[in-house]
Amino acid sequence: MEEKRKHPRTEIEEAAYVSSGGMVMSCIVRNISPEGAAIDVENPAFVPPRFRLVVAKDSSVFECRTVWIQRNRIGVAFAAVPQEVRQQDK
Repeated sequence: MEEKRKHPRTEIEEAAYVSSGGMVMSCIVRNISPEGAAIDVENPAFVPPRFRLVVAKDSSVFECRTVWIQRNRIGVAFAAVPQEVRQQDK
């Protein structure tokens, strides 16, 4: 399969939360890059097209939009590159 990402993703396993309109759902961030991530959720049907991803470890917040769904994994693109990620890339 041809790689279409601009930035390689870093494999991680971090607890996080999907947050939207008062709804909060647990998830696991499986990989991340400056422009997006892949997360695992219990039921993707409950994840809205746009949401906030909050990483539990350091409370980083990412504004996300869903790009793809495969079973319980969701690929997301970040609406804006967060400051924390930009600093990690240096």
